[in-house]
Amino acid sequence: MIKINNVSKSFRKNSVLDGIDLDINRGDRVALVGSNGAGKTTLFRCLLGEYVHDGDVFVDDLEPRENRQEILKKIGFVPQIPPPLKMPVGQLIQFAAGVCDSEPDRMYTISEELGLDAHKFKAQPFVKLSGGQKQKMLISIALGRDSEFLIMDEPAANLDPDARHKFFSLLADKAKDTAMIISSHRLDEVASLVNRVVELDQGKVVLNDQVAEQVDMDSILHCEVKLIHAEPAFAKTVAEWGFVSSDDGITWNGPVAGPDRLRFLGVLSRYAGILNGINMDGDK
Repeated sequence: MIKINNVSKSFRKNSVLDGIDLDINRGDRVALVGSNGAGKTTLFRCLLGEYVHDGDVFVDDLEPRENRQEILKKIGFVPQIPPPLKMPVGQLIQFAAGVCDSEPDRMYTISEELGLDAHKFKAQPFVKLSGGQKQKMLISIALGRDSEFLIMDEPAANLDPDARHKFFSLLADKAKDTAMIISSHRLDEVASLVNRVVELDQGKVVLNDQVAEQVDMDSILHCEVKLIHAEPAFAKTVAEWGFVSSDDGITWNGPVAGPDRLRFLGVLSRYAGILNGINMDGDK
């Protein structure tokens, strides 16, 4: 469904994306991880057709920048930073539903499930809502549409615990042929939703791991992690997983149980800035 071929993007000679290659198929549920500045949001903006870039991006064989109206009908998007829209909430819902021929009532219903009665805010400008209310409204619009592809940039960042729980439950209920790409600093939070993990570091894909839908509970993976330089905090963390190093903390080896693979990758994502390589062998 999504094809990203050798995509690079720079701002004032500062390279943000550096030759990204990535395919996302229908039914893929991708966790996009990486430290701040890794290029996650810029990649999303390229998918939405907002940036001129080198390389090619296609959504259902259409180039997003040249076919923005048609592409945006297919995509439900939750940005990391809510836009400063002065449009009243009721008008925003009507507009968003009309763009993709969806029912406004679905968006109102989802907002209520997230703990926000959008009917009470119909006349209020979107920009006047609180941070949490804006996030709930944007999620309601994205999930209330008949989207074929969901792009979510730190979608749960401003949600209260109850809303977070409901949000991830709603995502889990989406049709299995809906493609998702979710940026999150907390891989453990989205681990049960995704079947793939992609990690960006300094504008490059450094990890693209397909996760089996059903993992053998008895499987053991041998993992080797290489660092750019030794780091005491990392050493303490992976030692708790049973990892050992034979070269003063640069290369670490250890076993990871198959069912714990995503949780372990979530731990590694905290140290994306010093990772030089990750390799997981087949089951032992």
